[in-house]
Amino acid sequence: MKTPQVPEQPAGEPPHRRGRPPESICESAGAAHRTWLEPVRSRLVASGLTLDDLVNRSGYSKARLSELLRGKGYYPGWEITYSVVRALEIPVGPLCRLWKVAAVEADKTPAWIKNRIRDVQFEQEEQPVAHLGLTQAMWQPYTAYAQVFLQSEQRARQATAETFDVLWLTWDQATTSPNTPLHAWQLLRTTVLSRTPKRPGGHPDIRAAAFSTTGQADIHDLGERLARIDLQARFFDAISHLPADQMDITVLRYLCGITPDVIPGVIGLSPAITHTLDHHARGALNDLFPDTDTQE
Repeated sequence: MKTPQVPEQPAGEPPHRRGRPPESICESAGAAHRTWLEPVRSRLVASGLTLDDLVNRSGYSKARLSELLRGKGYYPGWEITYSVVRALEIPVGPLCRLWKVAAVEADKTPAWIKNRIRDVQFEQEEQPVAHLGLTQAMWQPYTAYAQVFLQSEQRARQATAETFDVLWLTWDQATTSPNTPLHAWQLLRTTVLSRTPKRPGGHPDIRAAAFSTTGQADIHDLGERLARIDLQARFFDAISHLPADQMDITVLRYLCGITPDVIPGVIGLSPAITHTLDHHARGALNDLFPDTDTQE
């Protein structure tokens, strides 16, 4: 399906006017719905197209497109969503996957989702080689980090998959940023932390990770094991109170077992800065738990 191009302006006429940003997303739109809707809205604004242009390109009325762009009313079917995606030249494959996740969030049945997608014939684009390489390199550390906060392996894998799909949708921004690995990492941690339970002060709650640490199976005395879990829960809570970069490095190195020489590439920081942040984090934790082996 060939997307119609915006007509060129005759000589001497002003350039095509930029479209106004759509109205705010409705509060009723779920988190998964916003995950794909926000990149679509950003793409519309960046394209300079007006809502009238989108009407002409998609074949849908202004009222229906306005509702879709605001996340208003019923969850949109794939047909109208696809029409907007193609009109804005957005990669179809990753957005379709995000659309399906949000459809589940909106309590749509598997049959409803399958039928809506089946009604639209489309070919998925080839994944950019650089994006594929980044996905293969970062899938394991990203998922390990996500599981510390989300506990469930399935939830961690879903958060990682959605991160890479959103990254594909915004790949132009990622590759034009001065630090693509840092851009990708910040997207991952934002996705993960948005789904992580919070403590009263707003810090992520990772105390539950204390129940799945290694070494507990070797403690046969129940009282001793509970005391160990209590200590580790307090220790993990202290980690969550560290500055963001220090917390990330501590989680990756000590809770995920990522080797120090790999971490700089994961989070997009230089080895020197990473080492300094690790040093400060260990110092802060040792001050709080002077009798605890931080490495352990």
